[in-house]
Amino acid sequence: MVVERKFIGEAIRKNKVHEYLAEEFSKAGFSHAEIARTPVAMRVTVWVQKPGIVIGRGGKTIDALTETLKTRFGLENPQLDVQEVQEPDLDAAIVARQIAAAIERGLNYKRVAQLTLQRVMQAGAAGVAVRIGGKLGGEVSRREKFSAGYLKWAGEPAEQLSKGYATARVKLGNIGIQVRILIEQPKDLVSMSKIMAQPQPEQKTEETK
Repeated sequence: MVVERKFIGEAIRKNKVHEYLAEEFSKAGFSHAEIARTPVAMRVTVWVQKPGIVIGRGGKTIDALTETLKTRFGLENPQLDVQEVQEPDLDAAIVARQIAAAIERGLNYKRVAQLTLQRVMQAGAAGVAVRIGGKLGGEVSRREKFSAGYLKWAGEPAEQLSKGYATARVKLGNIGIQVRILIEQPKDLVSMSKIMAQPQPEQKTEETK
């Protein structure tokens, strides 16, 4: 039981650190963070769209963040590594937060969703789905789904999805956003597409014989 409580406590602490980093670096295009214990330190790797904001001038932001992770969250000897997200439009977490920010600015959620689908597909995604739920322009809550391309919700392709969640806080209440992006088409679908693209042999009729 002691070991189980230790693992649970560690998981809760990692979740709190992740939430803190997501809020602290929302303007940097925060995607996700990984926290791993090494023999000599706690390694915290942060993926963001704009690493410069996280690092700060002369590394001052990194130094302040390291101290916060020590004092506020009790991480022993935290070592920070900042990685740049190479293609933000294929990162579901970043896309979800972008949708939330647009809705909070008062933009129409349908237009935002449609423009997002176009942008993600143009970035090279095989498929994308956006779900938006809450009081969307009225007192009654509802959920709407927007999708483009190829996407599966179960099986091996579903396990390869990039998933992101965000919340838009507006006057009528919170609006939840879920984004799923399939970056590459499944191998079996690619193989089938190649077969279909090949020229088919001519079928001779009785007359041509």
